[in-house]
Amino acid sequence: MTTILTRPLGATVHPGKVTPLRMLRSEWIKLRTVRSTSITLLTAVAAMVGLGMLVTHLRAGDLNAREVAHFNGAELSLSMYRPAQLAIGVLGVLMFTGEYSTGMIRATLTAVPRRLSMLAAKAAVFIGVVLVLMTAASLAAFFGGQAVLSSTHPHLSMRLSDPGVIRVVFGTALYLTVVGLLGVALGAIVRSSAGAIATLVGILLVLPGLGALLPADWAQHIDPYLPSNAGQAVLAVVPDPAMAPWTGLSLFAGYTVALLGIAAWLLRRRDA
Repeated sequence: MTTILTRPLGATVHPGKVTPLRMLRSEWIKLRTVRSTSITLLTAVAAMVGLGMLVTHLRAGDLNAREVAHFNGAELSLSMYRPAQLAIGVLGVLMFTGEYSTGMIRATLTAVPRRLSMLAAKAAVFIGVVLVLMTAASLAAFFGGQAVLSSTHPHLSMRLSDPGVIRVVFGTALYLTVVGLLGVALGAIVRSSAGAIATLVGILLVLPGLGALLPADWAQHIDPYLPSNAGQAVLAVVPDPAMAPWTGLSLFAGYTVALLGIAAWLLRRRDA
């Protein structure tokens, strides 16, 4: 015999209280159930590890004596962070613009009226997922690249304990995480996938290219302080005298925090 439980007529349903933990869980569910998440993350990992090993193999097989003297196996094995950063940045953009394009942002803001809390929850979930995955991808790319070098040029392979290497490996994961947060900020500000992605590409790729066109006496005072150039200072085994590694990454993070601040301000002032 089946017993059916019914709610008395007129009974009031009390919604659960909005707590930080519930907001984090909600953002985690939204992130992992969207198809673009798995696509962009798999693209980033494939670029870091697969292309990294392939590039290391091709590059190491065609070295002359002069190139061997300046060869850096750690930087080469992690060099595919460049395409990976675009995938991670796009994922950050879609954290916001995906909801605006479907209209789901209205439901989100109805459930979580405190817009700054919603922004903080999105950023926290994004940091957790991307930092863990990109740390694993950076380690895999490094060890995979060194395995390739060990089979062809053992004297060129490097160890994690070599000077500057561990900073570069974990710095790559931190750099990519900040790039993704930059995408989150741009998505919240622009609210259009195409516009935010175009802005992201401009910041990461176009600005450094324009900086390279400046006169040499100007470039030395401007280039190191451009957002992506500053962040990439942490990716050099031998630090650039123009920008210390952690100073550069901190500056890049500062640019990103400033944009997140603008995003927070706009979220409070604009309608959904």
